[in-house]
Amino acid sequence: MSDSKLTKALTAPRTRALALCGVLVAALFGVAGFVPLPYTLTWPGLTADTLGTYHDKPVLTITGAPLRTTEGELRMVTISATNPGERTTFWRSLEAWFDPNEAVRPTESVYPQSNPAKAEQETALQMTESQDSATAAALGYLHLSPDQVKVKVDLGDVGGPSAGQMLALGIIDKLAGDGKGGDLTGGLKIAGTGTITDQGVVGAVGGVPLKTQAAARDGATVFLLPKDECTDAGVNKPAQLRLVPVGTLAEAVSALDALKSGGSVPSC
Repeated sequence: MSDSKLTKALTAPRTRALALCGVLVAALFGVAGFVPLPYTLTWPGLTADTLGTYHDKPVLTITGAPLRTTEGELRMVTISATNPGERTTFWRSLEAWFDPNEAVRPTESVYPQSNPAKAEQETALQMTESQDSATAAALGYLHLSPDQVKVKVDLGDVGGPSAGQMLALGIIDKLAGDGKGGDLTGGLKIAGTGTITDQGVVGAVGGVPLKTQAAARDGATVFLLPKDECTDAGVNKPAQLRLVPVGTLAEAVSALDALKSGGSVPSC
């Protein structure tokens, strides 16, 4: 094509219109990339040994019954998230989408209460209820009276219901161990998640792929999780982490006993 023909092509009305549209589309994408979206970023959070301390305070303080000296760890696991009132942008969400250590979730699924203050109150209430249920489930499993044995849980400002299973196991280990003079853990670093009812039923919690990352980061080799979350737990699973699905507190205790004895252990 000659220089004159090229010049005419570049200056033709249609070419100018297409170029203008391209500029406008690019501008729109650029602006959209910085518009706040109703999504929350989440990533692996803290873990805490329910047999040990958190911020230099015992996680479990039990009175009314003799306690054991324990070995190993029973770690509850959390996910961290951007604040309830904080909105992420398209570009930041896209970046997190491709990062195995981050996840993007609708804000309403992370914080059902849109008001930040109410959201904080709700997660605090969930933690209190989880502690009460964990105590009831553990004492019920051990056939101990809550009128004689009292349990206090201190996890600082950690909220939500997902520590229930690990708190209950911690209470059992401190009071009775495996019932045969040994520890529930067998000296291992065990992590896990799951809500729990007063009757000891373990329930789903969400965010398991990020929690397995946190567990492996802090040295756990076994991860107890609700049965219904096996599929999710396989996403980006750390190679060194053994997934053990359970449906009840009794199943969790049996699984830990089988780990020590070389028996059959549930797996995802």
